[in-house]
Amino acid sequence: MPLKTFKIAIGSDHAGFTYKEMLKEFLADFPVTDFGPASASSVDYPDFAHPVALAVESGEAEFGILICGSGNGIAIAANKHQGIRAAICWENELAALCRQHNNANILCIPARFVRQELVQEMVMTFLQTEFEGGRHADRVNKISC
Repeated sequence: MPLKTFKIAIGSDHAGFTYKEMLKEFLADFPVTDFGPASASSVDYPDFAHPVALAVESGEAEFGILICGSGNGIAIAANKHQGIRAAICWENELAALCRQHNNANILCIPARFVRQELVQEMVMTFLQTEFEGGRHADRVNKISC
């Protein structure tokens, strides 16, 4: 079965820069829009989380990937946007569950706590796992304020 491709928005802060660059190469078969940063110099994570969230929110991208040291800052910033469900994942099972049960549309990766091979595995799991709907849809529909 051929791999389904999606438009992906990606961004990071300085702590996630190396993984962001690696993922752009890893996802060469996907249309990826890089929202920065352009180097590993110190930056403020909201400056990159918001453009990725806006791209997903507007439909410019189907999914987003955000990477920072802990995953927390970028997730908090992204989740300020209506329709965004950004999930911090540090294990492959979490990447599957956030899609299956929460219909997450942005994967947040804690770069300081996961190795490269796991990051790649989580990204592919996240992109290829479908939302289960059903009872989960009722819950997801209650998230937006």
